[in-house]
Amino acid sequence: MLTMADPSSRLAAAGRIAHTLANELVQPVPAFVTQFVCELLGAAQPLGVLFYGSVLREPDPDGVLDFYVIVERLEDWTSGYFAREANRLLPPNVEYHEIPVGGRIIRAKVAILSIAQFRRMTGRATLDTTIWARFCQPVRLVWVRGPEAADAILGCLVRAMGQAGRWAAALGPAQGTADEFWLALFAHTYGAELRVENGRRPSALLEGREARYRALLPDIWLADGLPFTRDGAQLAPRLTQQLRRSMHEGWWLRGRLGRVLNVSRLFKGAFTFEGGARYIAWKIKRHSGIELPLGPFSERHPLICLPYLLWKLRQAGFFRRRG
Repeated sequence: MLTMADPSSRLAAAGRIAHTLANELVQPVPAFVTQFVCELLGAAQPLGVLFYGSVLREPDPDGVLDFYVIVERLEDWTSGYFAREANRLLPPNVEYHEIPVGGRIIRAKVAILSIAQFRRMTGRATLDTTIWARFCQPVRLVWVRGPEAADAILGCLVRAMGQAGRWAAALGPAQGTADEFWLALFAHTYGAELRVENGRRPSALLEGREARYRALLPDIWLADGLPFTRDGAQLAPRLTQQLRRSMHEGWWLRGRLGRVLNVSRLFKGAFTFEGGARYIAWKIKRHSGIELPLGPFSERHPLICLPYLLWKLRQAGFFRRRG
């Protein structure tokens, strides 16, 4: 059956997408997550804090939490001038924090984005896949300034979902299940980000959330005005040859630019990843039991000091144990 959207159907589909995402945002999270965020923010008043990632999927206070702090202006977050300007040129900046909560140390990576950057990086014109690919996945809004801030953030998440569904139509099979379209999309986005993941990573993102993604994909296409046929669980987007070719060419550019952007972010992180050395040291201690002593400079510039850190590991016998 061919499904084509009239204006009222498109509006209804968009409303269902927004309702689903808004409902996800307000789902409860473990107390240690909200307590950590309150301690992290102190007197700061960002627009909101989004919680996502592996600890959201499987709560573990001994893991590393993942947050995005959305600010009105980059100047609203405490950071040095150089770090702030680097974030303006190549967002986001990432920080690592360790905060005692309830008698234990909670650890988190915290990325910083302005709302203008969030809007731009979830829009159709962006060549950077990083943000919309991350935020088409379930997230929680664990702190928000008020209703207007919540609406602004929700709007960005709706845009991210629209981007994801549109690219899934172009990068997925000519006909297949919703799962197959999402798997194709996540395989492409991980490839564009040069992330070190095993082959099961895309399917792991769907596990336990299949109903969510299956319900959202047809609504995304409806809201986007993309005609498609449905035969039971089988979906077939009716992309013209010209549009499919154009989008594949667009993805070719995004995939190659993604590699450049991620290498550039690694280089930027050598100067702006606040607390990065403590994160590396914690990971090493957790997996090997080896305590890695850090000085003030290596605390601030972990990647610059990587040869020194490797030498300290060699002295501690890390490589002999692994060999």
